[in-house]
Amino acid sequence: MHLSDFVLLLNALWFGGAFIQFSIAQANTLKILLPREERSNPIAPTLAASVAFLGGINLPIGLLSLYLLAARPSFFQPIEAQLALFLFFAACHFSQFAYNLPVLMRGGRVGVAYWPVLKGPMLRIFVIDAALFAANLGVALLLVSR
Repeated sequence: MHLSDFVLLLNALWFGGAFIQFSIAQANTLKILLPREERSNPIAPTLAASVAFLGGINLPIGLLSLYLLAARPSFFQPIEAQLALFLFFAACHFSQFAYNLPVLMRGGRVGVAYWPVLKGPMLRIFVIDAALFAANLGVALLLVSR
């Protein structure tokens, strides 16, 4: 298995998992995002329902990764196409990582606002998105160096 195949597999698993977390396990996601004392807030069900949108964004990215890995379409064979798609995947991971940076800089959860970036599931998400950003960017850099 080539490094690029392994990274595509990780992308498919990560974005597919994000779909499950945000679109199927909305109640669990709410527990991550809201402190216990705020879960009875009348806006909480709206927040839980709105995170399904995040899953909807992640699903096609994961399916694209899986498709490229499994079907090996002819359009993905040229180096330029691979470069564009690995940069796209890197940008997807970076955007998810980058939006947690300001939360981290503020110290994570502040009162009832934001979520704890340095512990629990959000730390795992933060670290994995950073690692997958680096992995996809690394594959893109290897493609450029060919």
